[in-house]
Amino acid sequence: PVRHTVTHVDFQVVRRDEVMTVEIPVTLVGEAVAVHNADGVVDLQLHTLSVKATPDRIPHGIEVDISELEVGSSIRVGDLRLPPGVETDADPETTVVVGQPPQAAAEMAAVEAEAAEAAGEAPEAATATPARGGQAPAEESATAEGGSPSDEGGSAPES
Repeated sequence: PVRHTVTHVDFQVVRRDEVMTVEIPVTLVGEAVAVHNADGVVDLQLHTLSVKATPDRIPHGIEVDISELEVGSSIRVGDLRLPPGVETDADPETTVVVGQPPQAAAEMAAVEAEAAEAAGEAPEAATATPARGGQAPAEESATAEGGSPSDEGGSAPES
């Protein structure tokens, strides 16, 4: 990268008639009005889909229309319309997107808050430990008596 010279290149020959398996992204299209009106959450559970196709038929992505999605309903792999010449080995019952009810959204928020709280407690406990069990109390008591921490016996080097 510094000299801007290529030292090695690998080429892969792709035959146009050979079926390839690739992962393609799943994108949501539309707005789930019924889910949003019920204060629910649209939960995308499958971000990529493995498909088989010849190189000229590999799609850039799969678009999932969620405009008809309702709370409690889901869209599964079997419900997707794949382009002609494209197949998938994924289980047709695999869930792609779900309309979560409001209580599930509240539970998810509570779980996220607990996780954030647990992550927040660990650093606080680490910073609080030296103040409790370290040398801070000895230094405070030496300073309170009018001396410095180095006045305590054995702390300061003798000349």
